[in-house]
Amino acid sequence: MGGRVVAVVKDLFFVARIRETARLAGVPLEFARTPRELETALAAGPTSFVLMDLTTPGWDYEALLRAVEGAAPRPPVVAFTTHALAQQTKPLHARCERVVTKETLTRELGDMLKGALR
Repeated sequence: MGGRVVAVVKDLFFVARIRETARLAGVPLEFARTPRELETALAAGPTSFVLMDLTTPGWDYEALLRAVEGAAPRPPVVAFTTHALAQQTKPLHARCERVVTKETLTRELGDMLKGALR
């Protein structure tokens, strides 16, 4: 699919961690923070997967997921949440290929990104 990853993340800690891990893995990465930015990023070329933070207050997750679902081909969504928000974000989980906690993301991010290159 090209190895490129689009991250829908606002938290500066995770932006920095994802950016550095992608750089070390040699994976092209683009960030999007709005449905329009996400649509533009997905239209720019093949995307291995979308990495989406489900914990950002005020984000329109319905619109963000519609942007992914409207892309052709539709990239898989790997989302992350917290244990505390797992029940609240549960309605979104079915629209994602995988949902992990922030702790799991931190632990597995390098392997996830390297998998994008395959």
